[in-house]
Amino acid sequence: MNPPFTTRPEMRGSFGVAASTHWIASAVAMRMLELGGNAFDGAVAGGLALQVLEPHLCGPGGEVPILLWNEAASECKVICGQGVAPQAATIAHFRAMGLHMVPGTGLLSATVPGAFDAWMLLLRDHGSLPLRTVLEPVIGYATRGVPLVPRIRQAIAAVKDLFLAEWPASAATYLPGGAVPGANHLLVNAGIAATYTRVLAEAEAAGSDRVRQIDAARNAWYRGFVAEAIGAYCRSTPSIDTTGERHRGLLDADDLARWQAAYDAPLLYAYAGVEVAKCGAWSQGPVLHQQLALLAGFDLARMGHNSAAFVHTLVEASKLAMADRDAWYGDPDFQDVPLADLLSTDYARERRALIGEASSTTLRAGAPGGRQPRLIDWESAQADVRRDRFFHGLGEPTFAELPAGNGVLNGDTCHIDVIDRFGNMVSATPSGGWLSSSPVIPGLGFALNTRGQMFTLEAGHPAALAPGKRPRTSLSPGMAFRDGLPWAVFGTPGGDNQDQWQVQLLVRLLHFGMNLQEAIDAPAWHSSHLIASFWPRRPQLNSLTLEGRFDAQVIAELRERGHAVTVGEPWSEGRLSAASREPAGAGRLLRAAANPRGMQGYAIGR
Repeated sequence: MNPPFTTRPEMRGSFGVAASTHWIASAVAMRMLELGGNAFDGAVAGGLALQVLEPHLCGPGGEVPILLWNEAASECKVICGQGVAPQAATIAHFRAMGLHMVPGTGLLSATVPGAFDAWMLLLRDHGSLPLRTVLEPVIGYATRGVPLVPRIRQAIAAVKDLFLAEWPASAATYLPGGAVPGANHLLVNAGIAATYTRVLAEAEAAGSDRVRQIDAARNAWYRGFVAEAIGAYCRSTPSIDTTGERHRGLLDADDLARWQAAYDAPLLYAYAGVEVAKCGAWSQGPVLHQQLALLAGFDLARMGHNSAAFVHTLVEASKLAMADRDAWYGDPDFQDVPLADLLSTDYARERRALIGEASSTTLRAGAPGGRQPRLIDWESAQADVRRDRFFHGLGEPTFAELPAGNGVLNGDTCHIDVIDRFGNMVSATPSGGWLSSSPVIPGLGFALNTRGQMFTLEAGHPAALAPGKRPRTSLSPGMAFRDGLPWAVFGTPGGDNQDQWQVQLLVRLLHFGMNLQEAIDAPAWHSSHLIASFWPRRPQLNSLTLEGRFDAQVIAELRERGHAVTVGEPWSEGRLSAASREPAGAGRLLRAAANPRGMQGYAIGR
């Protein structure tokens, strides 16, 4: 039998590995390791660089959840870099505006930008390099410019008219000379360069102590000039959004001052000889665990990789898990999320019985512990969609203006994985602050996030909007342990699809013996049979999108089972990256792999 096809070799080494959604970010992370830094230094530098390398997918005004393994402390931790809703953001406020949903674009949907504090907390407590060293790459690339990948140009072209008509600071930043930059253009962001340069200057003015400098940088961001500029802009500058109207933002400097990134315990689940770590129910991370709990009752290897039975079973498991996400997940600081019941053996057995031979066509949330589920009224919320204006906003990232033609421009977010020679590991999924969704703030060079669109305006729902509450984010980095030792870090952009693609990755690794690159390269799929996290929240019931590399007979069999199959381009599903380490007794071999789709992601190591 021939081995699975791969587009490139799995990277292997012993000094360090990095994998991300952009080749330069991987190189920046590896540069930190070469300078004597550790995986935490590498992840911070690479993650910050992504803000200018992929500004259509993440930015300084965004957020990031981080999973880390600290080898010296033998400890796995989560850093929550998901900011909270402003104090002025209430259901009553939006209802008084006649809205059924938080808008998908503009300023009203901004939460506290959490990425910078999360990166700084990781650097301060676990890193080793000076602040200047890890900030130099993002400052340098913002100053000198970054090469434009095709999707950045597509994103800018999609919102060109909006920038020129409504968002002048965005036009000044992303339309040099009033035009979409050319394919060989180096895109400069003088505003971001100036912001990080000033943050560094204020940090170094606090003295030579590394920890004091990092805390001073955090202070400059959340209680200094950055917070003041954000608050002033939101107060003074109404911005067009998906309502077709101009609104001021609700975020102010006090919201930033009262928030900080925090540590959280990982949520662990055992499956097929490994233990998988995810963020809690303020993310969609537990969806991965719920899918694994359902799949534990099937002989996937016997079905055969990417057979119709195999794909059908994974798709139906994802539908059930996502329905539970939509009914039960939310910020656990505000309500009791019944995770113990959702992940119990009895509940999985009960839900597994719903997976039959035919495709399910309805949203079927469960009743863990006898509680009755509640899904949002997404149909009534569609009243907010303005069909007489072009400011519809759709997808992830949520584009304020849709491109010409078929009206679809696929986007996602970013991811980075790093492992060093000491055994430290990081998995992080930075996102938000998309150039296409919210206006650039003059002087800062970046836009705010629109993560607040994931709240519902239905009081009593676990994901209902409330001041100081985290939206249930779609961001979901992963980590896995084998024999009690850290084994792998992994993740992908892709909004609601993230944990569908990660399940496919894990199943290929655990049941079919593939290496990291083989598992990433294998033909993939996703279902949108869920309540979308992004405006306008509309589900696509019974949908299944397969890459065009699937066998025609498999596609036909899935249609016979009742799936509404769309066949996409041959290389169109997912942007996974992953890295792993062997036990110390095996010489601690390190491995890494990255997605070839879109010709951006790369793994590096030696």
